Amino acid sequence: MKLTILGCHSATPRWDANPTSQVLEIKGHLFLIDCAEGTQVQLRRFKVKFARIKHIFISHLHGDHFFGLVGLISTFRLLGREADMHVYGPKGIKDAILLQLKVGKSYTNYKLYFHELESDEPQVLFEDDKVTVTTIPLSHRIYTNGFLFKEKPAERGLDVEKARALNVEMSYYRKIKQGSDAITKEGKMIPNAEITFDPPKPKSYAYCSDTEYFPPIVPQIKEATLLYHESTFLHDNHDLAVKTKHSTAKEAAIIAKNANVGTLILGHYSGRYGNYKLFKDEAKTIFENVELAEDGRVFEV
Repeated sequence: MKLTILGCHSATPRWDANPTSQVLEIKGHLFLIDCAEGTQVQLRRFKVKFARIKHIFISHLHGDHFFGLVGLISTFRLLGREADMHVYGPKGIKDAILLQLKVGKSYTNYKLYFHELESDEPQVLFEDDKVTVTTIPLSHRIYTNGFLFKEKPAERGLDVEKARALNVEMSYYRKIKQGSDAITKEGKMIPNAEITFDPPKPKSYAYCSDTEYFPPIVPQIKEATLLYHESTFLHDNHDLAVKTKHSTAKEAAIIAKNANVGTLILGHYSGRYGNYKLFKDEAKTIFENVELAEDGRVFEV
């Protein structure tokens, strides 16, 4: 699992501070999460093969999270894209994008599917045999979702040497990895646990974009390998966080601690701060394993 931060700052872009966008590589998929202004430039800058992107997840319809989407969609058209594209986002995203394509007479030459969201309950948006993507309903000034990306459990590991020593039929190996008991060539049954290993623990990534402090998300993101949680303000400016329905670094850390996640990644910093290390210092008073998002930073598990 590999997470690339394309942008992690709030509000208006600066030459050295891009608003929110990320790429998650998980089990062969390359998912784009939010698409702020300048996202396609960042994709090129950090050498992400964005032609592999087939699913885009938009948390909410504030400009610093989706104003780059129509540009990216248009660029795919100019590059001759043929693969289907799926966009998941709040109700209204289809009209917002198609109107711009219409007035510019630049409809795509590939199939573009919109999956509009309006439920306040978690919804499975994507699933295959390796991964699921589920919404995390958040609490912001407008309808907003985070997203939970989870690997499905892998097959059990087979102790091949032991299987050979016990004279287990090779034709059973696949079923054994899937949990079946083994059968020797003599017809003896060997319990699965005797010749297999537990698979690695499935990894997961919880992306919690703009939201006020919202404890109801804790049960859903419990034990997540990585948690990205917005931390627009330091706790000295808690009044601004309440007013704008954002979170502080301290509040993000409380969520991480209560959910017992592996690593907390902070981001969506307000431009009023010049020293982002203060965010990490504040969060670490609550939760130890804290990292700071930075444009271009890669987190690999």
